[in-house]
Amino acid sequence: MIPAFITRWLAPAPDSAVADDLRRGKSPWADSVHLLWSLWIFITPLFDHGLRGYTPTWLLCTLGSYPLFLLLFARLRLASRRTAHRYAWGMAALCFGLLRWYPSGLSYFVYACVMLSHCELRHFRSYVIQVVLLNVVYVALAWWIGYPQALLVIMPVTVFVICTIVTVEQIHQEKDAALSLSHDEVRRLAATAERERIGRDLHDLLGHTLSLITLKLELSRKLFDRDVDAARREVEEAEKVARHALAEVRCAVTGIRATDLAAELASARLLLESSRVHLDYGELPADLPGEIERGLSLVLREAVTNIARHADASQARIELARERNSVCLRISDNGRGGIESDGNGLSGMRERVRALGGTLAFESPRGQGSRLRVVVPLPIVRLVESSRSAPDPSMAGPLTQPVTDRPVA
Repeated sequence: MIPAFITRWLAPAPDSAVADDLRRGKSPWADSVHLLWSLWIFITPLFDHGLRGYTPTWLLCTLGSYPLFLLLFARLRLASRRTAHRYAWGMAALCFGLLRWYPSGLSYFVYACVMLSHCELRHFRSYVIQVVLLNVVYVALAWWIGYPQALLVIMPVTVFVICTIVTVEQIHQEKDAALSLSHDEVRRLAATAERERIGRDLHDLLGHTLSLITLKLELSRKLFDRDVDAARREVEEAEKVARHALAEVRCAVTGIRATDLAAELASARLLLESSRVHLDYGELPADLPGEIERGLSLVLREAVTNIARHADASQARIELARERNSVCLRISDNGRGGIESDGNGLSGMRERVRALGGTLAFESPRGQGSRLRVVVPLPIVRLVESSRSAPDPSMAGPLTQPVTDRPVA
């Protein structure tokens, strides 16, 4: 059995780098690939008299320091970010302590500077100060020992370049993670707001209506033995009130069907604006069947993701028009175009549209952007209900017009 203190020692802290990887679904061993850079420890002696560079001193220093370096690397990944910098400084101390006899230990110094970015990135000034201080100590110590002047310049420059690349990559990773969370938050807030609206409307509608129905039925029960006709009239009125309430409830919940599309449009604007793509889109139809609205939402999400990743566009436009017997979704951009075959994303969109009984047309001439047009037929039952409840054409409001006839938001 593994002793308890070793188990505790190997357990990652809640805010450690390993714990962050586990929360993101990433393997905790993935970043161990960076240990491949430590192969320079075993290669650098070749630059000093070839195979004769592998001296007994080099062998003893390697056997004594490399396991300790691996231990410090593991602890830095497992420790809390508040204390992980101590292990980075331990790597630097390992290099400085062996610097006179072990030039291969300069790899430990590079690791120390780079790994500090995983500890102190949230406090950028502190990170920069620590890296500069480590380089000052290295230059002073190497100059005092008598290292070649070229190494006094090459190592700080190398550290600066590597640290800059790693820091920029980490900043972009954090921004991508924050953007993903923002998309999820937009969808969650849209769904929450819709639930609250439905709850308020149902409370206002059903509270009064059910009270009225209860009073009508109580009155009809009292009149049943004395005046059958009056009791029948009360029951009929209660039935009318119930039917009217049912119609109002249906009207109140109609808006919930646009929740997915509304959330996807908000998320699309957030994603494209963060990619410096200006998005124009119009208002949404309020009476789409749920299965069609959900399918179009997934098509919209995939199309917008492709624009953000591959189109290299500066403008995009989304149009959604409710026609007499179908709904038409148009998505266009002014990117580079030139897509000649279906990738996984476009193939998936075709399958979704085909499952809805619709058609998808895609054009992408080189240098002229891309245009996606999706037409999905509406169910016959929905068309009959809409024709019964449709207002007079002369009184049609803005929602009865296609999106392309209105100013774009």
